[in-house]
Amino acid sequence: MRSLQILAGPRARQHLAAHGLRPADVRAVPAAAGGPKGLVLTPIDRFLFGHWLRGDGPPVHLVGASIGAWRMACAALPDPDAALAQLARDYIAESYAPPRGERQSARNISQRFSELLDAQIAGQQAQVLAHRRFRLHVVTSRGRHILRRERRWTTAPGYLGAFLSNAVSRRWLGSWLERVVFSDAREALPLPLNDLPTRHVALTTDNLLPSILGSGSIPFWLDAVHDIPGAPRGAYWDGGITDYHLHWPWREIAATPDSGGLVLYPHFQPRLVPGWLDKGLRRRHRPTPWLDNMIVLAPTPAWIATLPRGKIPDRGDFKSWGDDHTGRMQAWTRSVAESQRLADELAQWLQDGGPLDRVTPLEAT
Repeated sequence: MRSLQILAGPRARQHLAAHGLRPADVRAVPAAAGGPKGLVLTPIDRFLFGHWLRGDGPPVHLVGASIGAWRMACAALPDPDAALAQLARDYIAESYAPPRGERQSARNISQRFSELLDAQIAGQQAQVLAHRRFRLHVVTSRGRHILRRERRWTTAPGYLGAFLSNAVSRRWLGSWLERVVFSDAREALPLPLNDLPTRHVALTTDNLLPSILGSGSIPFWLDAVHDIPGAPRGAYWDGGITDYHLHWPWREIAATPDSGGLVLYPHFQPRLVPGWLDKGLRRRHRPTPWLDNMIVLAPTPAWIATLPRGKIPDRGDFKSWGDDHTGRMQAWTRSVAESQRLADELAQWLQDGGPLDRVTPLEAT
């Protein structure tokens, strides 16, 4: 395996040694925030949701923040293979150029993002929420105190306060932001979330699209989404602020006679960073016992080095490529095409029975 690395926590390794990995073993699939970074997961997503997890089996909780929420909503559409492929094409082709004669603004970017979501999901909300196997959960960050409303003179000081508080203690981030999880009403998320103030709201056909839009609304880049139907009033921002890579107590998901209780995580890197403001705090990137039942699928450094500019796509490409939208689009398209190697190696590993000798202990990363 040259392109894909598979990492597993202790409980997941025990399961793999005894049973390999079967579709019925998977109880949850997280999907991280990270903007364009998620593009390299497109072939893996298409394989998992369009084929491997497509049949009957116990419910699977799909949990996403930001682009991860968009990916997981597409996974629950009637034709996930086609929907995920379309997501990648639309994301790559969008330059977010402002209307002629206007300056770029957060409002313009929010409007274009909303239009992309509508084009792909509008009219199919009921089908997403009625999927026979998948249970969707969308993670957002709701402002508290001076961040309860997006205002010119309070948003920047509010996020400065959040940054400084989080640097002292991740729990202090909860003084500024509340995690709000919009969840499939048929089944609650089967794990406790006590590290930050957390609220659970039922997903409905009225709030599915606004919650995904809110989950992807990066502060200062996009406008916050205010007063989502069925949820507490306030400003909703990118779910990645509180939960960048969804480093949650996944081990609390118990195995059952129908499921191995495992968490399968397609990710663009082997480390799980708790919140966006933790990116520079490397001590918080280490694996914890919360991940004992997790299997992470991530590209290897050697494979990443073969991509254009030797890296996976990221939001900085919009700036580094400047007005050369064609160049950026070609580079991103090539990265997605090369990502097929990740899906092919995963499919081969599963076909071979999920052998443990190709799996790295997650606690060793």
